[in-house]
Amino acid sequence: MIVLKFGGTSVADAEAIRRTAGIVASRQDRSPIVFVSALAGTTNALIGLAEQASRGQLIGALRAVENSRDRHMEQAESLLGADCDEVCEEMSAMFDELAALAEALSVLGDLTPRSLDTISAFGEQLSSLLCVAAFKAHGLPVEHVDARQVMITDATYGLAEPDPDAIAEAGHRLLLPHVREGRIPVLGGFIGSAKGSGITTTLGRGGSDYSASLVGAALQAESIEIWTDVDGMLTADPRVVKQARLIDVVGFEEAAELAAFGAKVLHPMTIAPAVRKGIPVYVLNSRRPEGTGTLITFDPPRRKVTALAGKGDVTLVKVRNPRMLLTEGFMLTLFQAFARHHTSVDVVATSEISVSVTVDETTHLEALVTDLRALGDVSIDRNRGVVSIVGAALADGGSTMARALDALGDIRLHMVSLSATGINLTVVVDAEHVQPAMQRLHDAFFPGEAAP
Repeated sequence: MIVLKFGGTSVADAEAIRRTAGIVASRQDRSPIVFVSALAGTTNALIGLAEQASRGQLIGALRAVENSRDRHMEQAESLLGADCDEVCEEMSAMFDELAALAEALSVLGDLTPRSLDTISAFGEQLSSLLCVAAFKAHGLPVEHVDARQVMITDATYGLAEPDPDAIAEAGHRLLLPHVREGRIPVLGGFIGSAKGSGITTTLGRGGSDYSASLVGAALQAESIEIWTDVDGMLTADPRVVKQARLIDVVGFEEAAELAAFGAKVLHPMTIAPAVRKGIPVYVLNSRRPEGTGTLITFDPPRRKVTALAGKGDVTLVKVRNPRMLLTEGFMLTLFQAFARHHTSVDVVATSEISVSVTVDETTHLEALVTDLRALGDVSIDRNRGVVSIVGAALADGGSTMARALDALGDIRLHMVSLSATGINLTVVVDAEHVQPAMQRLHDAFFPGEAAP
């Protein structure tokens, strides 16, 4: 048994869904379970209309509902022709419900995380219904399963925490019987329901990967395949470095580091369930299904540099206090402040008198800074970026790190940090220097190599 996950670009329109049906058919003899994301762009549109409605802009929100309705109906008609009546009727009823929710939000004027989860979950519900109908039209023995009955979580709306034991029980009860009888379960990714109440939750953006991995781990899948619109994991973001090339095999830890520091192919949390169960993960291109993709495994080649990752729009927070840093409990107090304000830290560097950290999410930054000022002088540097060099043998001998710093040349470095495992060297630069820094590093470590 294998688990297949298809991202939004793999189900973006009728043509993409037909390709996806072909991929599923090619793996039918391996007993697949299929997860699908919302049609590309749908989740953003849903979040946008929810925000519009809560601001009282009901006409704009309802127009967005109708635009999404038209899009889904158009794709259904293209896929199914005259046979689309049943699925079109079912989807239309869902859009009626979505319009009613928008009207309710416009009256209440308050968009809660719970309400936002309810609305943003429509994308996967719609796409899974559409894909089931399309797969059936291609002769596949598929069965729609509401992901909310399987993906049991807590009630942290917007970023729900899955319950692995409950997921395993539901998976064995609701999915395996279909698999054993030769049917292919199809579910929407990203969505779940709160244990006990059944209220809709979501796993956060990119959570469809996580859904597939959780179920794959719970059911001891042979492998997990993540289908997207790139050939696999590359040595760098090809939008930033045109010479980026495919990585055939990468380690779990390397892949997690790359994902956390800007590689968009994979959701960072996707790796964890597979790591615990030792299940290989493949990243493949639904537009080129004949490709070999990238295998993420326990036993990869031990490279000095496997790939680069980078991201801009990072904020650097510095706390300076010569008297308190070495005081017992100071670091605990410092990071408790970040936890209280739901602000995750990426990169950390310390000296005898200061601590510097980078954060991506600045929603609660003002309140966080107020708390941090009780610990020392606080300064905030915006418009920063991070560039990470990842490789299992990166720290062996130190020559690779020296080569990396030499390649960066005159680019100003605000911070340098080597991970505790020695697998990731991260530098903080001005946001405008992320692209040139990545290009210089790629030229240094992957000279003359380009994507096929």
